[in-house]
Amino acid sequence: MRTLTFTGIAVGIALLVATATSVLVENEYFFSASYTVLQFVVLATAWNILGGFTGYVNFGSAAFFALGAYSGIALDKLTSAPLPLVILAGAAVAGLVGLGMGYLTLRLRGVFFAIATIALAEVLFTLVVNWDYVGGARGAYVALAQTPPLGFRSMGRLLFTVMALMAAGAVSIARFVQVSTLGRGLAAIRDDEMAAECSGVPTLRLKLISTTLSGALMGMAGATFPWFLSYVEPHGVFSLSYAVNSIAMPLIGGMYDWAGPVIGALLLGGLQQILQVNVPADWNLFLVGALLVVFVTVAPHGIMGWTRRR
Repeated sequence: MRTLTFTGIAVGIALLVATATSVLVENEYFFSASYTVLQFVVLATAWNILGGFTGYVNFGSAAFFALGAYSGIALDKLTSAPLPLVILAGAAVAGLVGLGMGYLTLRLRGVFFAIATIALAEVLFTLVVNWDYVGGARGAYVALAQTPPLGFRSMGRLLFTVMALMAAGAVSIARFVQVSTLGRGLAAIRDDEMAAECSGVPTLRLKLISTTLSGALMGMAGATFPWFLSYVEPHGVFSLSYAVNSIAMPLIGGMYDWAGPVIGALLLGGLQQILQVNVPADWNLFLVGALLVVFVTVAPHGIMGWTRRR
């Protein structure tokens, strides 16, 4: 299937589901929970471009997510920008940081690259905590419109629709990367980077594209977060759960296929939202760890890999 056709189908399904649920569902919690699950679809898909397709494990997902969120806050303080511009700004800032991070760290491999991404997250966290313009350690509030635009009955329904479209776009980009020449080059790097470089694959260039795309999509996922909560603070945005879930969901769904992170995010994210009503939040991370142990033992290549073997 051609990429444009796939993208059109994905966006059409997202619009159809968002419209149908907005008309048929009255419970506002449904839109809040669905927004969170779709947000993890974008984060897991973004992580998989670098971690699954390229083989470079990134523990700094929360940093790129926070970059998107705080870019939106900074832009909102500067001028009352429309939501599409906020999303583009968040994606652009996170993408540029991803490019810079890649240029500085992609010569490292394995555990050394992973440690460098953790260091990046700590540096950005310290910067945000001491940046008074975006609220610093005390956090920042975002003023929500009393009447949501485009005829939506609530801001939650609008953000759910926007996140559904962003999820469709992220999945379409991941599929394009997988089936294109870029994806084949990234797969060669993942399998044996030295052999790929000796065969003429421009490894550094492809890895920089991968880090930029991954960072931009994570920033895009975080750009609308301040409007979802109306208040953000550094410890919440740089939460460990974003980094853990971004890794766990592709591992559970399957890292070598664009559909794996989607399956993992829908399964794990949906289960977390169901349990969140009944159990303490700390148990969510315990659930992630338990599921990881089970899947690494039973299906080390995730649900997609297990299905193909069967």
